[in-house]
Amino acid sequence: MFYKTNNDGFKEVLPGIKLKTLVYGEKTLFTEFRMNAGSTLPKHTHFHEQTGYLTEGKIRLTLGDETFEAEKGDSWCIPSNTEHGAEILKDSIAIEVFSPVRDEYLPQNGQ
Repeated sequence: MFYKTNNDGFKEVLPGIKLKTLVYGEKTLFTEFRMNAGSTLPKHTHFHEQTGYLTEGKIRLTLGDETFEAEKGDSWCIPSNTEHGAEILKDSIAIEVFSPVRDEYLPQNGQ
């Protein structure tokens, strides 16, 4: 599967937070999140392992009882079933990989 960059196809999943699945395979899913300053990703858990990289902006990311201010170029890995959330401090773009595939993020499931 290949993906040619474009600005179409983003879906607002929370106020100020948009998601687009770029590519996916049998075991992983690759996404781009665009997040507006002042928006919040409430704390939550899921069984997917999640690895991310901040390409633009600044976010305050909480993983369990640890908090980290991620800036452009920083990355993280969120283990399965670990409570996490984020405060968006500056307009930001994050690239994230989920394993296993998050079915609700597949294009045929509402993207």
